[in-house]
Order: sequence, then structure tokens, then C-alpha cells
Amino acid sequence: MGRRLGKNQRQHRIGQLLADNAVTSQTQLVDLLDSEGIESTQATVSRDLEEMGAIKVRIPGGDTVYGVPEDPNEHHVPSDILRRVLGDWVVEVNRSGDLLVVRTPPGSAHVVASAIDRTGLEDLVGTVAGDDTLILVIAQGRGAAAQTNLCELAGL
Repeated sequence: MGRRLGKNQRQHRIGQLLADNAVTSQTQLVDLLDSEGIESTQATVSRDLEEMGAIKVRIPGGDTVYGVPEDPNEHHVPSDILRRVLGDWVVEVNRSGDLLVVRTPPGSAHVVASAIDRTGLEDLVGTVAGDDTLILVIAQGRGAAAQTNLCELAGL
């Protein structure tokens, strides 16, 4: 019989497992926890994923895996991963002064915002994400250059 972890400890470990593995199902996640000696059920994992804000995201090759938005200060996304995220999810980038309005498919804006935040794009002040739209606040006078850079990264 495995050990039981508290909710916060279990969710932290789930976040690590999702970051290190392409987890396609809750059953697979229960099995991964079990392989580490952590007792859990599919129902518990389902609640944990919901509380963590986990979503299914499409990866290269077409499979969907669980992903969790992360604290932007915890990890840094390499530019090649940012390029892939933007290429897969960004459909349009418009500018109004030093604000960029980025459109994504429904339910994807927070994934793009998290990747942008964790990359540390030059001149980025902050992001605000909705369901299918995010706004990037760019340093004064740098909006046009940031739009060009973002469009280039996204392949637009």
C-alpha cells in the first residue's frame, strides 16, 4: 500500500509529473503516482487537476496531454518552446499603441500567456488573459517592435 500525501503535497507532485511526462489520461497519472509509492484514486486525481487549473493541450504530433499553468517566476521557457506554443495557438496579433491584443482558439489564451510570461520577452510589462484573447502590455514606445517580434515567433 502506498503512502498518502496531503492535498498540497500531492498536487505539487502531480505538477512535477505533468512537467516531466506526456500524461494523456487520469489513469496514466494515477499509475505514475503509484509507481512512486503515492496512493491516489482517479476521482482524487480528477479533483486535483480541476483545482490546479489543468487543461488538455495539443502537442506536436497531434496528441493531447495535461498541462498546468505555472508560476511565471518558477520556470523559464526557452525561445524554441515559445515559438512552438505561439505557432500552435496564436491566430492573430493586433496592436493599439503599446498594447498587443493576441487571439487564440477558445480556452487557449492562458496557455499562451503563461509561456510568454515565463519567457521574459524584452519590453514586456505584463499579460492579461481571458478565454481566447490576451493583452500584452509593452514598455512605452516599444509596441510596434514587440508586435513584429511576436508575429515572427508565431509564424504570422
